[in-house]
Amino acid sequence: MTFENSREFAQQLDAQDALAKYRNEFNFPKVNGKKTIYFTGNSLGLQPKSAKTYIDEVMTDWADMAVEGHFFADKPWWDYHERFSKPLSKVVGALPSEVTVMNTLTVNLHMMMVSFYQPTKKRFKIICEEKAFPSDQYLLQTQVKFHGFNPAETIVEVKRREGEHNLRNEDIIAKINEVGDELALVLIGGINYYTGQVLDMKAITEAGHKVGAFVGWDLAHAAGNIKLELHDWNVDFAAWCSYKYMNAGPGSVSGIFVHEKHHSNKDLPRFGGWYGHNKERRFLMEPNYDPNPGALGWQSSCTGVLAMAPYLASVEMFEEVGMEALFEKRDKITAYLEFIIEEIAKEVDGNFELITPKNLSERGSQLSVLLHGEGKSLFHYLMKEGVIVDWREPAVIRLAPVPLYSSYEEMYEFGQILKRGIQTK
Repeated sequence: MTFENSREFAQQLDAQDALAKYRNEFNFPKVNGKKTIYFTGNSLGLQPKSAKTYIDEVMTDWADMAVEGHFFADKPWWDYHERFSKPLSKVVGALPSEVTVMNTLTVNLHMMMVSFYQPTKKRFKIICEEKAFPSDQYLLQTQVKFHGFNPAETIVEVKRREGEHNLRNEDIIAKINEVGDELALVLIGGINYYTGQVLDMKAITEAGHKVGAFVGWDLAHAAGNIKLELHDWNVDFAAWCSYKYMNAGPGSVSGIFVHEKHHSNKDLPRFGGWYGHNKERRFLMEPNYDPNPGALGWQSSCTGVLAMAPYLASVEMFEEVGMEALFEKRDKITAYLEFIIEEIAKEVDGNFELITPKNLSERGSQLSVLLHGEGKSLFHYLMKEGVIVDWREPAVIRLAPVPLYSSYEEMYEFGQILKRGIQTK
């Protein structure tokens, strides 16, 4: 499609947008009384207006029924989490039995490593990406120490090549083959939080399995953003947060995937608890742990219903919209944003470097732009003008137009504000 850098053209795209009506389903923050242009859905998604309704429903049931809400609420609390399995399976490409919600992201990755990091004297190493999100680095370091190994000798980071911003899939696979029989686990972020690069999860998973390792994925920036086929890719496990592209609220409940090939293996180590125990026999108060079938068998504590309520509101919206419609708009609006940035660079004679891959199969909604020659004052200008963006040193702004609530006219308007910010610095 041939784009134009004009308000009229952007408005035409909005008029043709089948998802435009969903903008009205979200609450936007305001700056100086004006609705913001919100580009940080890759950090915290906007609040669906229906989230309050779902929370109020739980609060009302709690007030009216107290403990009886567990069984007699309109959405009974004791199996509230089970409402997520079917719609979330479509989001991550899984069977409903392979998906559930519980805890928060890093807690869930720790829970998954209980089962899927089983080091021996020979096979003990973990492969991750260079400069993984800090929480993942801390997770791996503490897990390795818990098992009595030295992180410096155990954690193998795949590095970017000199002068390159992104990892190469072939380098990850080569490192997997190099570590070989010593490799116990591959655990990488499916999308790099800094550059927005999407890795070839299918090929990397296959490579890990060929050398006898388990393979898991941190999908914090992937769930609700890109096409995932976790079941078909034969991924062992994955976990994701719900508060980025899935708009479930700050620190909301996380999701997990465990491939069905592991479901019948009750000998896999796991940290059990009340809600992981056989649902049909839970209230018999039996002394011995008998895990639920499927991913439900990795649960532990009862799941916080108030934390799940806004997530359910969001998940039901995803179910209504459908993932293919989201992907179609994602690619189009992200391409339009890229075009706008390139046009503004020409107009101001700026040196803007897109460090997110241009290949659509290697990116989702996020564009990370290195603004050579610009300082953080530009970031502050954008924020003051009502453009909510994310800054990463040395001079990178991360922009994530979200299909459910971003408009094409906002992409145009951002370009005009960016131009003024550079010209008036």
